[in-house]
Order: sequence, then C-alpha cells, then structure tokens
Amino acid sequence: MTQTVELPLWAFVLIVLFAAVTFASHFLFPSVRWFFRRRLERAVERLNQRLERPIEPFKLAHRFDMIQRLVYDPEVMQAVAEHARAEGIPETVAFQKARRYAREIVPSFSAFTYFGLAIRLARFLSNALYRVRLGHHDADELRGVDPEATVVFVMNHRSNMDYVLVTYLAAERSALAYAVGEWARVWPLSRLIRGMGAYFIRRRSRNELYRNVLAAYVRHATQGGVTQAMFPEGGLSLTGAMAPPKLGLLKYIIDGFDPKGRDVVFVPVALNYDRVLEDKILTSAAKAKERRFKARIGVIAYRTLRQLWLWVTGRYHRFGYAAVSFGKPVSLREFRLGRNGDGTTALARHLSQSIAEIVPVLPVPMVAWLLTEKGPMSRTALRQAMDVLIEKIPLAHVHMPRHDRDYAVEVGLRQLLDRGILIEIGGQFVPVEASKDLLTYYANSIRHLVPERENTGNSASAQ
Repeated sequence: MTQTVELPLWAFVLIVLFAAVTFASHFLFPSVRWFFRRRLERAVERLNQRLERPIEPFKLAHRFDMIQRLVYDPEVMQAVAEHARAEGIPETVAFQKARRYAREIVPSFSAFTYFGLAIRLARFLSNALYRVRLGHHDADELRGVDPEATVVFVMNHRSNMDYVLVTYLAAERSALAYAVGEWARVWPLSRLIRGMGAYFIRRRSRNELYRNVLAAYVRHATQGGVTQAMFPEGGLSLTGAMAPPKLGLLKYIIDGFDPKGRDVVFVPVALNYDRVLEDKILTSAAKAKERRFKARIGVIAYRTLRQLWLWVTGRYHRFGYAAVSFGKPVSLREFRLGRNGDGTTALARHLSQSIAEIVPVLPVPMVAWLLTEKGPMSRTALRQAMDVLIEKIPLAHVHMPRHDRDYAVEVGLRQLLDRGILIEIGGQFVPVEASKDLLTYYANSIRHLVPERENTGNSASAQ
C-alpha cells in the first residue's frame, strides 16, 4: 500500500484531469448551479413584484422538463401511435421524431436575457428608429383583467419591428412569449430569441404529428398562464392592408380551453408606422405573388452602415412615427357563452375587426391615402383635404404631431419626398411612377377606416 508507483507524465495528467472533472460534476457544479439558481429565483421574485402579470412557474421550468412533459402528454403519445401506424414505422422511431419536434418548439426562457438585455435593446432600437407613440389604450381596463387569466396579445403584422416595439411597450406588464417562424431559426439569433421565451413554429407544416406536438405546447403554455403574443395574419402584410386571419394557433388555444379552469383573455393590439423597414421587400414580394423575401445580407449590411454613418456625421433622422394602440380585452369564457360549436372562426373575425378599428392613423399613411385617392395636390390642398379626411373618420385614433395639422402634412411629405416616392412639380406633389406601389402600401394601412364611398376607383386595385 505504501509502495511507490511510477507513471508516465501523460497518464498522471489524465488521472488528475479525470479526478477534477469527477469532483466538479459531483460536488462543485451542483453547488454552483444551486447558488446561481437561488439568486435567479430571488431576482425573479423581486421582478414579479413590479410586473402587472408575474412570470408564471411554467415559463421558468427547466427546458428538459418541459420537453419531457410535452412528449409524454397523452394526446402526443396517441399521435405518436397513429403516426407510427400510418407510416409503418416502429413507435420508438415515431417517438424520437416527436421528441425532435418538441426540442425544436420549446423555448429556454431566461429572465436575465429578457429583462436585462432584450427589453433594453428593444427600448434603444425603438427610440433610435422612430418617435414612438402609445395610441389608444384604457389603462384601467387592462389592469382590470383577471390576474389569474392567461393574456394573449393579438396583433396585426406590419414589420419585424412589431416584436421589438410591443416587447418595449409591454415591459411593465409581463414577459411575452411570441410564436416565431422559420426566419428566426438562424444561429446565433435563434439562441437569443429562444432565451426571450419565443417558440418556433413551421407555418406551412402539414405533418399531423408535428401539429399535435405544437398544439400540446400551446395548450400547456396557455393553461400554465404564460402571457403570449400572436399575429392572426400568420405573416407580414404584403399590401399594407390587414390580411384575413388564420386559425391555427387560435384553434389550439380554444381546443385546449377548459371553461372551469383558467380564463383566456385576448387583448387586440394595432401597430402602424410612417416607414416600414421592409416595405420595398414586401411590395416586391406582392408583385411577384410569392412570400419569398429576397433580402440579401449585403444590402442589409450596407443600409445599416449607411444609417450609422449618418448618425456619426450628425445627419441621421428617425423614420417618422410608430404608434401602438391597445383595444378592449375579450374574455374567451364570456365570448363562448351562448355559442354552439367550435367558435374559432367567429372569434378570429371579432379580434381582427377589433384590431382594424384601432389601427393608428399617422402622417405618412394620411398623405399617401390622399394622393392615391385624389391625385397630385398642392401643399395647401393637402392641408384642406386632411381636415376633411379627419372629419370623416371621427372614431379613428389619429396621431397629430404637435397637435398641428399643418405640421402633420409636412412630416408626411418630408418622409415621402426624401425617399423619392413623391416629387414636387410646379407646386404639386406627384407620385413617382416607379414607387406608386409604396405609396399604395402606406395608404392601405388606413384605407379600411375611411367610409366606402370615399374610396375611389384606385382602392379597388389597391386591395
């Protein structure tokens, strides 16, 4: 026992290394994890005290536990068995496929990533790019939502900035869980988005097993009280107008709803911009009649560097106004009272209508609508026409910069002139032929608010 044993240096180094790893994995790492876990739990407790809607335990659960809970859900297990029979494969193979889908969908929420990084970044980007305005909202009505209910913000989809803007404006209420498409699965962006609590979905998947796994996750998250945000249109608007709602996620929520359990409250949210960052990409996709957005990374990098150079040289100007309005909350329990059947289509239409009614009216959309409907106009004629337009939409939520309609006309014209969408000829502002689709795109964002008789023949081609 006391004899000396000679070992090669490399063998001694390996033994010491293995011993260190064993010690760390059995004693050090668990203690360190416990220490940081306790600090995180205390931080979340303090955070929950200032949030209107505290972060639910479901959102803070370990990702591995959430995946296990999902794949062993009875409905998922049944879907696995049916998939195995339909494909003629062993159930173990189908089960592994379901687990892969679960790993793809389930987020790994980090309170530090969301509140320490994402919200600060969202605040900086929102205010750096736009003059952000909070439009219509009833603070007392929003605070009056049942604190035990699951809140789902339902929004129109104008830009990828929607995620950033609503995250910033909802920062004092709760942490939002978004459903994001395939565009967000690019590394390393995917890790940041997953850390913010977003879950990935395949929007065009026709795989029944995948749909069952996704439905099970949405059901668990909703029953767990996770505050969510969704876009009923299913994708960005190519025309500027709101698209008909898609029923996928909404149906999953309704199918998993227990009238005797936790209520679900939908909050309509409407966004509008004086400039949508992706407008040229979207209008090009509309012309091509396809949703493949050909945004080259070189073009994006060039435009980003150009804006940075303008900022450094003191010539940078923000892209006008961005506004968000919050509508009247809709309780799923109350909505279903006295209604027979599924009710998904009726609820989708009701929410879409609620969103459409509160879309903010901003300077650029107003000027764009007037010029597409009335043709070339002078500055004086635009001011008079804007007065008439506002009178015809008394229920709309119009943002009037500085409470001055003349200034609103100037703001709208400046944006459109600087971008080459309009030119001034003999005191008349005329749309540039090559950019008419952009002018129509912005006009369409408020077209539904104007009485039908006010929309002339141009509106038929703009829909």
